Amino acid sequence: MSASMIGGSIIIIAVSLLIAKLIRIKFKIFSKLFLPSSIIAGFLLLILGPEVLGKALSESYTYGIFNENIIEVFRSIPGLLITFIFASLFIGSKIPKIKDILLVAGPQVSFGQTVAWGQYVIGILVTMLILTPIFGANPMVGALIEIAFEGGHGTAAGLADTFDELGFTEGRDLAMGLATIGIVFGVISGVILINWAVRKSHTNFLKTNKEAEESNISNIVPKEERESAAVLTVSPESIEPLALHLGVIALAIGIGKLALEGLRLLENMTWGSGDGFLIIHYMPLFPLAMLGGFVVQLFISKFDFKHIIDRKTIVRLQGLALDLLVVSAIGGLSLTVIGENIVVFLILAFVGIMWNILMFVFIARRMMPKYWFERGIGDFGQSMGMTALGLMLIRIVDSDNKSNALFAFGYKQLLFEPIVGGGLMTAISVPLIFNFGSTAVLIVSMIFMIFWLILGLFYFGKMKQSRIY
Repeated sequence: MSASMIGGSIIIIAVSLLIAKLIRIKFKIFSKLFLPSSIIAGFLLLILGPEVLGKALSESYTYGIFNENIIEVFRSIPGLLITFIFASLFIGSKIPKIKDILLVAGPQVSFGQTVAWGQYVIGILVTMLILTPIFGANPMVGALIEIAFEGGHGTAAGLADTFDELGFTEGRDLAMGLATIGIVFGVISGVILINWAVRKSHTNFLKTNKEAEESNISNIVPKEERESAAVLTVSPESIEPLALHLGVIALAIGIGKLALEGLRLLENMTWGSGDGFLIIHYMPLFPLAMLGGFVVQLFISKFDFKHIIDRKTIVRLQGLALDLLVVSAIGGLSLTVIGENIVVFLILAFVGIMWNILMFVFIARRMMPKYWFERGIGDFGQSMGMTALGLMLIRIVDSDNKSNALFAFGYKQLLFEPIVGGGLMTAISVPLIFNFGSTAVLIVSMIFMIFWLILGLFYFGKMKQSRIY
């Protein structure tokens, strides 16, 4: 595949984002549902591609208005972009002490971990009891609820090679479809829950339904309220600041790659040698890239006395990668695979959505002594497939961050994403089921779910508010 083809595909993605933004402004329904432009752009490419337009036209237009190489790019680059995003999670951020993280974000961590491990429990249970014996589903579909809902599009795309190596090729498209359903229903159910909370007086700062509806319609910041998205920390004459920050992220990815290869070498020499079982072999790069970013940030915190690494610049690069990832991931989705497994897909989607909603409505308030709705709605949004969705829902109900929900939600990621939500367990869950079977993974998941549930209910839930907030 030529470089011009790859570049042309990226241009198509970028133009689709621009068109999607115009659509979002023109048709207010998308804004009222808080659907990001990347989702709209992704569906636009999906409609114009082989799965919709390609099937409606003659055989000469099998790939719609695109060609095979462009679709291949759409399906390939998400795995690269998710590594970039995870490598940048910690860079430029102050790494707080573990004690401070626990006191501020402890309730969030407990709730988030309970929901995530519970997604494995219900996913594996419904697979063992219904999907495999009745519909002949692959046992590995039991891990897809957590991979798609907590991990999102990026994680689902990043695990594509793992699915293929394990003979579970349909896993990528099922996970991508579930991630899309998760975000769409996350937005819709999030807005419904906010309106319900306003009526029931569960919100502390949002008092009318109109506020929830008008809090963020156009997403165009008024001119007089605009702030700088980043700062120039070095002279562009010496090095372009974006290039500097890009190099730092690349360094984190390089460290992650070395760590991954080292672990694979260790596995091949020990438990994976001969007829042994392989786990690290199937692990994607992005969890280790995240740890690489953590190592880089430790170095920056100790030696960057002039503060040349700007977190806002990192966030902008991260946001660009996320938008490109979501568009390409949805644009390269295979509806045929989902259609062939439609019953399995719908059952997993229904079970996952109901679990997240019920946990938020009945458990969040019992784990978070104060501002439970403002703080829990972020975790609910993330559990439906997108960290950005969680942030968006928090900003709707507490735009001035009076509840400290944004800080707690951010700190939570330090003790959450390294394990689940795209972390280590998310990366190895499918290989674990492949090597040890569903029952073993179910037992382990249930143990962790019960541990975090008890910790949240009987420790953080009973803690005095002044100790946490």
